[in-house]
Amino acid sequence: MKIGLHVADFTWPGGPQNLAADLTRVVTTAEDVGFTKVSVMDHVWQIRGVGPVENDMLEAYTTLGYLAARTARVELLAWVTAVSYREPGLLAKQISTLDVLSGGRAWLGIGAAWNDEEARGLGLHFPPTAERFERLEETLQICLQMWSDDDGPYNGTHYTLERTLDSPHPLRRPHPPILIGGGGEKKTLRLVAQYAQACNLFGGPEVARKLDVLREHCEAVGRDYDEIEKTVMFPLDPGADGENVDPMLEQLSGLATLGVTHVHGWVPGVSAITPLEILGEKVIPEADKL
Repeated sequence: MKIGLHVADFTWPGGPQNLAADLTRVVTTAEDVGFTKVSVMDHVWQIRGVGPVENDMLEAYTTLGYLAARTARVELLAWVTAVSYREPGLLAKQISTLDVLSGGRAWLGIGAAWNDEEARGLGLHFPPTAERFERLEETLQICLQMWSDDDGPYNGTHYTLERTLDSPHPLRRPHPPILIGGGGEKKTLRLVAQYAQACNLFGGPEVARKLDVLREHCEAVGRDYDEIEKTVMFPLDPGADGENVDPMLEQLSGLATLGVTHVHGWVPGVSAITPLEILGEKVIPEADKL
């Protein structure tokens, strides 16, 4: 099992004037101690549950471009892109650019979006739920077409592109891996089966059932279930002195028995660096054996 770092909070003791240096220190430490992916949220305001909406929040793809220049091995993605915030042709171009400039380390993490408060606040497009899922599928189709050798037109219900030219193509072939976030059983997991290289679920008692549903969707569309990486969002809090490590490893072992191969999470107090070092010393090597 591999472990990834999700940076969800940018309100750190050093303030915005030190944020670039502090973020560099966080992600390079994460890379050095063995984290395999680093992600940021695609939000423009902080989300409730993490902090007040007024807290610091960096724009996702600008941040990922910065991280590409500061790292060498970790894979980079937005966990996950809000489908309605960007036109799909531009999004495909952003992922291609990130992949080229990172040396082939970009993923497309994407979902149907949910934060209507921030969208209304900044005037971002936020159609009803059913339409957002329609746009999600069309966006996936457009990205895959742009990353292929077909630069012809695309004519969908919501998007029309006269020429799907993407030059340069991403370095990773046939295309950057796609992760679709969410556990919706009728729509989201069906899209995973049809288009994605990874799913993302929240940890908890429903993981096993969600994976069974994904398997059923794979059978329905003729997809090999084992091709899809099973990821779970999971809080990575080792405790101030590592006191949470053993219970965490027990939970990770349980997820591994279900077929989960990547756990991705936020680390409380990450800017202090010590939690990352504890995870690198006591959790990542053990998780790698699961």
